[in-house]
Amino acid sequence: MALPLISVLNGPNMNMLGLREPERYGTATLDDVEQLCAETAEQLGLAIDFRQTNSEGEIVSWVQECRGRSAGIVINPAGYTNTSIALMDALLAVELPVVEVHITNIHRREEFRHRSFVSLAADGVICGLGIRGYALALMAMVDLLQEDAG
Repeated sequence: MALPLISVLNGPNMNMLGLREPERYGTATLDDVEQLCAETAEQLGLAIDFRQTNSEGEIVSWVQECRGRSAGIVINPAGYTNTSIALMDALLAVELPVVEVHITNIHRREEFRHRSFVSLAADGVICGLGIRGYALALMAMVDLLQEDAG
């Protein structure tokens, strides 16, 4: 039996993780995040499709591709969190469980970061726990999938 596929999508500048503002985002790289997600998914009986893009259109297309392909979406929309109504609309359209992740606590940052359009489409939000938030998001996804199945 195939494992449930969870799409783990990352927005702009996440490819700079470990280099960009390490005092804020830490020294872990996106490769480290991918490894953490792969290890966590294996422990939870999930498969993952891990991606990162700096293009709004590309992440919207990836979300749309999840319909009928993925069981759920874990997303760190990064800079599109506060700006992309198109991303929010795509997440709503696919009708899948969504967990939004942020490495930093967006509510302790600049005022403009406090409003997330993606949150309007997300079942839950994890922020401020560093890259561990991705592992927690995958754990939460298992619970969401079990709720949907039950």
